[in-house]
Amino acid sequence: MLKEKIKKDFKKAFKNKEKGKVSVLKMLKADITKKEKNKRYQLSKEKDLTEEELAKESSLTDKEIYSVINSKIKQSKKSIEEFEKGDRQDLVKKEKKEIKILKKYLPEQLSEEELTKIIKKTIDQLGAKGMQDMGKVMPKVMEKVKGKAPGSKVSKKVREELS
Repeated sequence: MLKEKIKKDFKKAFKNKEKGKVSVLKMLKADITKKEKNKRYQLSKEKDLTEEELAKESSLTDKEIYSVINSKIKQSKKSIEEFEKGDRQDLVKKEKKEIKILKKYLPEQLSEEELTKIIKKTIDQLGAKGMQDMGKVMPKVMEKVKGKAPGSKVSKKVREELS
């Protein structure tokens, strides 16, 4: 499981005194824990579960962890833009290193051809005809490519195919 790999890599980086990697993985672990706590809170409100069941069900799946990682990468990219505007190349470099570390925990990204194939197949399955069906197509495609392609890229491709 991905969560275990992150924990193991964190311990290894800590032992090897890799400050940058320790910092990134510590932040990632904290975000995962926060998301699990939120999930647990929601489940406790919706269902009547025992402590063991709550703990098991609130544990994040790999796909949910990919989502956490992707949002961290998205945040870092926004930071890079701001740091470039402020001519802070030292911070740009730091953010790029963080992105590089985070990307190692994502599945291999889909090629343009693979993504287009998935989108076309989904459009055919749903019988989508035009842009008015974007709201039906996007969630189904994102479900299939979660973690393997950024949402902005998927959205752009879906628009192209529906136009």
